[in-house]
Amino acid sequence: MSDDAQRRVWAKLPAGTREALAALSPTDLQTLLLSLAQLRAAKVRPADVLRRWREDRFVRPSTSDPRVVAAVEARLWDRLPPEFDAVDLSPVVPIGTCTSVAPVSQNRIVTTMRSSEVLSDSANALAVEAADRRLRQPAGGEVHLATCHRLLRAQRFPPGWSSHFRLFTLVSSARDTGSARTQARLLALHLRYWSRVLDELVPTAQIRVTIFNPAIRERLAEQGIYPVEGPDRLRWRGYYVDAAFLTVVADGDQKVELGDGGLTTWTAQLMGNAKERCLVSCLSTERLAALINR
Repeated sequence: MSDDAQRRVWAKLPAGTREALAALSPTDLQTLLLSLAQLRAAKVRPADVLRRWREDRFVRPSTSDPRVVAAVEARLWDRLPPEFDAVDLSPVVPIGTCTSVAPVSQNRIVTTMRSSEVLSDSANALAVEAADRRLRQPAGGEVHLATCHRLLRAQRFPPGWSSHFRLFTLVSSARDTGSARTQARLLALHLRYWSRVLDELVPTAQIRVTIFNPAIRERLAEQGIYPVEGPDRLRWRGYYVDAAFLTVVADGDQKVELGDGGLTTWTAQLMGNAKERCLVSCLSTERLAALINR
């Protein structure tokens, strides 16, 4: 949302409206917005719904064949390491779930009228669940979670891309034990899983790793992992810390990105504990299914 658009909207309202709305309590603001929604919905006719169904990028059905996607996702679940617990997320999460811990704009997220937002990143939601579980564990515990969910994002995508899509997502969180050992151990767990399933499903896929902390490279080598390091160093600065990775596959003359991952500070922020380490990773099951089904 541009500054010009905001100024244009506020200019249409009586003086003092912005201040009056800002002064409302969250409950009162929600009541006001819901009453406005009720008024607007009362004016909608069936023909309006059909028109929006055809035109609104947020509501158009996916072009993927759900039977093919479900089969791919079943294989991903079947090969998931036993350390991971499966989680079925809600379609909505608390408002600020992404922006409170990561450098992203709320304008890219579909915010609801009830102090929540439509799930736009399952990694952030799993990180909240991981932090909640970690706080219930002894300090030396760890959490590994997995989910597969359809996400909705508000930013404009290139032609041919959908505003909503399915991601298979992993999140792991554990306390730091020093010398980058925890980070490397979590990375090894995720990289081995993704490498194994991609070798089966798309053998030409490549996982390119970007390492910011040289100690992680040493710890990975101790576990027999020598990752292919990619040219994506600047891309991940400010979002991931210590290490990140990108999964790509050649599709004719194009490189298709299937997913990415990296170490974050999310559970550390959520738990208020700088010693907590968090690794997130994901893969687009619809893009993977499209490659397999050719």
